[in-house]
Order: sequence, then C-alpha cells, then structure tokens
Amino acid sequence: MPIVFKNVSYAYPSDGDPVPAVKNVSLEIADGTFVCVLGENGSGKSTLAKLMNGLLTPSEGDVTVDGASTNTEDEEALFAIRSKVGMVFQNPDNQMIASIIEDEIAFGPENLGVPRDKIGERIAYALQAVGMTEYRHHTPYKLSGGQKQRIAIASVLAMKPKTLVLDESTAMLDPKGRREVLNVARELNAQGITVVLITHYMEETVHADRVVVMSDGQVVMDGTPADIFSDIDKVRRYRLELPIADYLAEKLREAGIPLPAKIYDEKSLAEEICRSK
Repeated sequence: MPIVFKNVSYAYPSDGDPVPAVKNVSLEIADGTFVCVLGENGSGKSTLAKLMNGLLTPSEGDVTVDGASTNTEDEEALFAIRSKVGMVFQNPDNQMIASIIEDEIAFGPENLGVPRDKIGERIAYALQAVGMTEYRHHTPYKLSGGQKQRIAIASVLAMKPKTLVLDESTAMLDPKGRREVLNVARELNAQGITVVLITHYMEETVHADRVVVMSDGQVVMDGTPADIFSDIDKVRRYRLELPIADYLAEKLREAGIPLPAKIYDEKSLAEEICRSK
C-alpha cells in the first residue's frame, strides 16, 4: 500500500498571503519500509506527515494511499484512508480520551464498526505489540511518558493500519522513553507495518531503510542513512548533525584511530574500536 506524492504543495491559510509549507514534493513510501523524515523546525516535515492521511489536503498536486486520493469530499473514502494510515503525535496526553487504557484502545475499533466480540481481540493484540499487556486495566495518566506514547501507538494499532506515522512522537520523551518507542516501531516494521518516523534525533535514523531530508518545504536529500550521512557538507548545510556514534567516529578518525567510514550505532562503534586496537 504505497503512499504516493505527486507534485504536492501545501500552503497554510493566513490573513495575508497563504504561507507555503510544502513545495512541489514528489515521493513514494513503499510498503513495509522504515522511513525517517528529517529537517530543521519549519522545514515542512510535520506538514508532510499530515498530508499522508488526509488531515491536510494538498493545495496543488495529489496524495494517494493505495491508489485512493486524499483530496476527496467522500467522508467514507477519507475515513478508509485514515484507518490505513495511523498517526501518533508528539504529546501523548493530547491523544488520551479515556480514563482506562482498554477503553482508550477500544475507541478506534468501535468507531470503525468492529464487532464487539472482536474488539477484545484487537485490544489484546495492540497491547501485546507494544509490551503493555499488564496495564490493560490501569489509568493512562499514571504512566511514564514513554509508556503513554506506547499506549498511543497501541490505540492506532487496534485499528489495524498498514502504515504508522510517528510525527515527532519521541520529541517530549527522555532517552529511556525514546528507546521504548523506537524499539516498538522497529518491531512493528519487522512484522510488515510501514513506519514513517518524523524526527530531529539523528541517531533514530541509523537502522532506517531510507532517510528523507526536507528544507524550506522541499525534499533536498533522499537515500539510505549511509548515503545521507556520508555527505557531511550537505548534512551541515541543512543544519543537521551526525548521529552521535558517527560524530564520535569522525573525531576518533581525526585523532588517528583507523575506523572504517560507515554508519555506526553505539554498539557497532564500540566493537570497531576494540578491533582497531
């Protein structure tokens, strides 16, 4: 179920001239891939995310999900698109509507018209997928930030989407919470769910299939993590940083330690340093 952008532009309404946020973007998100979207504040990456399931519709061009355009006035067609492309946003507290976790997760399937005898199965599946089964009867407001975000993901998963879009979903979390959410995203992708992660944490991109970099509403880089972060001049031109492990590797090479030029995470960098001794 690819998501396809064809010459898409979007401008936010304003009292004066419309404010362009996405400009003539064409790209395709292939089924089953893990794609990270990077860019500084105001680059258009969150607008791009909202265009993926019809929360916003293009000012120009077309976005299609499994061949169906998001630019439709047919509420049923738009509802079908949104059930295929689930969104999780930055602040989990803003996404909670129920006082008990199982009721929170049941809300989406109930609105989809899932039979009541199947909703319990959906709840169990979603909680197991994010490692939160034991919290089924708890209140979400006593959870940590990472746990709340995992419940937000479970609420989307209960609707059985084909694609999960995480729009800065780790931005408000501490390092432990970010790891929890990222681990869930990777596990879901390994099960065949397409994941689009909008982030400003470079280290979250290391294991992605693809990295898309946006600047001033346009796609300016698009490739594997190795493709993107090997071009250090471009990375810095667009005000990005190297992932922490790659930054350390660069400094170690400058200090005379013979490390291969590749993309690292903390574990692979430690192993490479040990081999270089």
